[in-house]
Amino acid sequence: MTLKQLIKLENKADTVWVISPTLHYDTENKDFSELVSVNLGAKKKYRYIVPATKQVEKNLKLYQKMYKLTNKEMFTNFLLLPDTDFNGFLTETVIYNAGKECIACTAPPLESTNDIIKYGPKTAKAMAKQFKATWKKYMRQNP
Repeated sequence: MTLKQLIKLENKADTVWVISPTLHYDTENKDFSELVSVNLGAKKKYRYIVPATKQVEKNLKLYQKMYKLTNKEMFTNFLLLPDTDFNGFLTETVIYNAGKECIACTAPPLESTNDIIKYGPKTAKAMAKQFKATWKKYMRQNP
């Protein structure tokens, strides 16, 4: 799968769950940031799990400014987890339409390539289940 195909998939999704080590695509990639802006304007539901790092803190401020979100919207859309040594090895993972056909994809943490991995349905559902469990554990509600 290519980055362009992933953008088309995200454009069609009603819900987008993102696990990101840096928020790179949403804040630094022009194609994705335009798409996120349009989708947020169309009231599509975005939820993010990100590490509490200095880079993410910087990108959260940029994200809030770019998409003109309130502090409440930022709290609702983001779950910050403690920083770990593993963050440097993590890829960007996105789960589309978790309650429906559920598609999960992984991209490099930075756009060094256009290659995207699309997981099979069983893995996608397992990832969505884990995302939901982690979100509920810390946010005490469904994503």
